[in-house]
Amino acid sequence: MLAALALTASPFASAQARLHPMFQDHAVLQRDTVLPVWGTAKPGETVTVTIAGKSATGTTDAGGNWRATLPALAAGGPYTLTATAGGATTTVSDVLVGDVWLCSGQSNMEFAVSQGLNGQSEIANANDPEIRLLSVTRDSGPEPLATFKHPVAWQAVTPKSIADFSAACYFMARDLKAQQKVPFGLIDATWGGTAINAWRSQASLADDPAASAANNLLALYRRDRPAAALQWGGTWSDWWRKRSNDAPGKEPWQPNAPGEWRTLPKFDFWEGWGVRELEAYNGIIWYRTEITLTAAQAKKGATLDLGIVDDMDMSFVNGTPVGTTNMWDEMRSYRLAPGVLKPGVNRIVISALDTFGPGGLYGKPEQRVLKFDDGTSVPLPDAAKWQYRVTPGIGDPPHAPWETIAGLGGIYNAMIAPMGPYALRGVAWYQGEADAGNPAGYAGRLAGLMSGWRAQFGNRDLPFLIVQLANWGARNAAPMESGFAGVREEQRRAVGADSHAALTVAVDLGDVWDIHPANKQQVGRRLALNARAVAYGEAIPHSGPWATKAVRSTDGIRIRFAGADGGLVAYSSATPIGFELCGDAYGSCRFVAARIDGGDVLLAGDPGQASRVRFCWGDSPVCNLYDKGGLPAVPFELKVD
Repeated sequence: MLAALALTASPFASAQARLHPMFQDHAVLQRDTVLPVWGTAKPGETVTVTIAGKSATGTTDAGGNWRATLPALAAGGPYTLTATAGGATTTVSDVLVGDVWLCSGQSNMEFAVSQGLNGQSEIANANDPEIRLLSVTRDSGPEPLATFKHPVAWQAVTPKSIADFSAACYFMARDLKAQQKVPFGLIDATWGGTAINAWRSQASLADDPAASAANNLLALYRRDRPAAALQWGGTWSDWWRKRSNDAPGKEPWQPNAPGEWRTLPKFDFWEGWGVRELEAYNGIIWYRTEITLTAAQAKKGATLDLGIVDDMDMSFVNGTPVGTTNMWDEMRSYRLAPGVLKPGVNRIVISALDTFGPGGLYGKPEQRVLKFDDGTSVPLPDAAKWQYRVTPGIGDPPHAPWETIAGLGGIYNAMIAPMGPYALRGVAWYQGEADAGNPAGYAGRLAGLMSGWRAQFGNRDLPFLIVQLANWGARNAAPMESGFAGVREEQRRAVGADSHAALTVAVDLGDVWDIHPANKQQVGRRLALNARAVAYGEAIPHSGPWATKAVRSTDGIRIRFAGADGGLVAYSSATPIGFELCGDAYGSCRFVAARIDGGDVLLAGDPGQASRVRFCWGDSPVCNLYDKGGLPAVPFELKVD
């Protein structure tokens, strides 16, 4: 275990104990549980950790890593935390003991207080020395890290510190603190646009049969990046040929590829080139250029720097795939395998995909260069010697497993793994929009994420609060298939199978025009309600009415609900809406009339052919079934018994 907690591989000349960056001035430690504390010191040293009159010791291993486990502490502070070794002491001040929550996911958890409803008023009134904040910088990598690559720091809530912090996380903690009356520590580890697999641990991914082939390719990438790029390039090239109908040898990365190639106006977003068809273009544009090398240069080891591509590239040299990255603001730098370069003309081709907003190849001239291992280099040509080709209607390409936001485990490795076994009260998770294109199996992916994080934080019962996707997009006048609805159902199933998880319904809090609804105060309130149930042991209704069964009866199909606070109610109507009866076939769903019957909902119009019931299904469905406590019914799909 100590090896996994290593802060650095460098030897330590000093015996002084260093604490992991999680343990800094103004930190919050979790109350009422044993507390792992760890860091580095000279190998063989005994380290003594002390806080609030409690002490624990650990011995540094050969790699310079130590760990000690403090006994449980009651809420309180401020305290001083010390780590002593070899007569030298490291001191951390103003440490509180209370409840620590990790808030993670994609952009709706990342969404800052300053962006939300009444943001400036919330910021002006945010002053609480007993709520402490720690923000983790976006980062990704192929291997789990033992510490953060970027500095982290604990800060008390002030107007300055709260402005860019997760709104949902803060509002949850603010409500909980008023009820629990203990200090709170909040960790914001978020990244917009990220798929769930990017947040999963290596162990949970290794146990996932659906990720087996990708895991094998990722393992190759860790050993030999050019070889992995070449192998992935075959998959990517097959995808291109199927979508474009290009014959082998006629693809854009081939010499003298056909098609309309035009001179590149400049290295910048293509929306600003002055080309009318590209002013709002999202899709793939190809770039190509040539450089000439001597025989001696072609034999050298080399790395190709291409600048920045927004959003995703697949890059080729002389027809050989050399690398792919899916990140809108990241430098492209690809190690070239021996034999890729050749004497004479070398062709560089880049496929650039833009999915939203501006897109294209850009960056400073010095960022586009072929760098040799001996320190020499060849600059890539200026824009006048590049060409581009527009290829609309192809669709989005597949994602390599090492990609940042849609790959396997990269964000976990650099943003979650470095927290080590830091003791937590629970996790609030708001993510899923990026998986709406592939909702099938999301429940298993979410279960895998929860399992992997629980293993890391040393608590198999660690509570998870899962925010179900909010409504977004066009209203549907007829039943529709929906990736957002599919993810919501998968979230419901994952939570329903986990006694230490709770579901925060947000299907009534969204904005049809904006995927980032502003009312994070209500999301925070509902998260706090769920936390009180699964993290604090209160026997309270917390998720809203939850359909448990759909049964066929003589008077229709009866849906049984549990968890309705005070009973069921239909707002703005005498009857609930949003219910569908479906057969087995795709597209067989139809809206049906419904009425509340005690604690059940009764659906009429079933001729005996319905095999499924859906409720509140769609990207942005209109639903009016609530409990009398004001919580909406959980969207669902159930088989009819």
